[in-house]
Amino acid sequence: MKPIRLIRSILVVGGWTLLSRGAGFARDILMAAYLGAGPVAEAFLIAFSLPNMFRRFFAEGAFNMAFVPMFAKKLEAGEDATGFARDAFNGMAAILIVFSALGTLAMPWLVWAMASGFAGDERFDLAVLYGRIGFSYILFISLVALLSGVLNAFGRFTEASFVPVLMNLMFIAAMWMADVWGWDMGLTLAWTVPATGIAQLAFTWVSAHRAGFVVAPRWPKFTPELRRLAVIAAPAVLAGGVVQINLLVGRQVASFTEGAVAWLSYADRLYQFPLGVVGIAIGTVLLPDLSRRLRAGDSEGGRSSFNRGTEFALALTFPAAVALVVIALPLCSVLYQRGAFGAEDTLNTALALAAYGAGLPAFVFQKVLQPLYYAREDTKRPFAYAVTAMLVNAVIAVGLLPLIGFVAAALATTISAWVMVWQLWRGSRAMGDEARFDDRFRARCWRIIVAALLMGGVLWAGAWLLDPMLRTEGVRYGALALLIGAGIVSYFGIGAAIGAFRLSDFRSLRRRPPAP
Repeated sequence: MKPIRLIRSILVVGGWTLLSRGAGFARDILMAAYLGAGPVAEAFLIAFSLPNMFRRFFAEGAFNMAFVPMFAKKLEAGEDATGFARDAFNGMAAILIVFSALGTLAMPWLVWAMASGFAGDERFDLAVLYGRIGFSYILFISLVALLSGVLNAFGRFTEASFVPVLMNLMFIAAMWMADVWGWDMGLTLAWTVPATGIAQLAFTWVSAHRAGFVVAPRWPKFTPELRRLAVIAAPAVLAGGVVQINLLVGRQVASFTEGAVAWLSYADRLYQFPLGVVGIAIGTVLLPDLSRRLRAGDSEGGRSSFNRGTEFALALTFPAAVALVVIALPLCSVLYQRGAFGAEDTLNTALALAAYGAGLPAFVFQKVLQPLYYAREDTKRPFAYAVTAMLVNAVIAVGLLPLIGFVAAALATTISAWVMVWQLWRGSRAMGDEARFDDRFRARCWRIIVAALLMGGVLWAGAWLLDPMLRTEGVRYGALALLIGAGIVSYFGIGAAIGAFRLSDFRSLRRRPPAP
């Protein structure tokens, strides 16, 4: 995949992810308006995080990082990639059916493990109820992740990227119906969780069938290829578990402050915008591309893909991080403060957002650096690095809790993410040429950072000038749009002037690429 095709594929995934994040943000705006940061909101957020946590543990850890390189290399070599994927699908389904049943039965213990601060009040019982309703989502969404990996390996990024959009649209529709017909909002949200899982699996199943991958449920067979997958995937699964432990620590810390689970979740949604659009998109496209290049011995092409992916990530992520820190309060005020979501909720969400925003480049760079390891089927070193980052996260979150309260959870997440990036970068120094930065990246890197910092100054001044409008109902949305527009124009204007990038680099992405 040529660099221009690589970036265009990233934009396809990123565009759909942007739409998904936008729909998810609309979902959270509605939830904030209906439920605020109250007990029903906190209970649902904990219950919904349980299947998502284990989904990342099983599906994203094991299959996106271990299955995709193996599947892509089998495609490149003309081997039976389809049969291998079918066996993996049925093996995962069998394991997750059993796990879903056990998790549903053990829900009180799982809720306590996630948020022991809920014990003794209504949030605990609600979280158990909502969790039992929605835990089967892990089965459906994990199978969706596997089928999405197959579609990505085939180069069909659009279908796989639409799946999260479908989920968020269903949540929005469910809340609207609950409001119109007077349904219990918490129960409506809980029952929507498994309903979205079934819809996502059906859509992805049909998309894979159209791509030529036909899978039918059958008794799983533990083939030699699956044994090899298990050996490669085990460290990736453990690494995914370590990341989830970081989140678990954060939620435990937050659960002892009423409303903090919701504040962190609403802040998380905002920084997930650039993280999903850039970081996840790059990781999705870069992993199968590097895997194919390593199989073909194309070291120079691999280096070009890595450098252009990293440059693209830095150019879009660093200014987003600066913006999230500088205008965290106006963002949270305009976008969230209404209905049951008050001024105190806005301030606390903004504090969490600023802490998360400082770590945004680290979260994205992890997505850029990890494919260097997973494309080589090296899952052991990322696991070791993740363990170190987990320990850093736990020490900071627990140690700073008495000093700065729930913000310790967000700050610990950010610091541990930078520790993880440093380890991944240091470990990649022993790899081949494809892990080396080229002259173009080194020349542009510092200019991108300067342009983003100067843009931060523009945003700070703009927020001060527009403050009365940002507080006035009816015009605050336009004021926020004007502020964000000023930041975008200043960043790209300054960046182009000092040579951080050429605007033609972005315009060229709209042209049709040459045939591969």
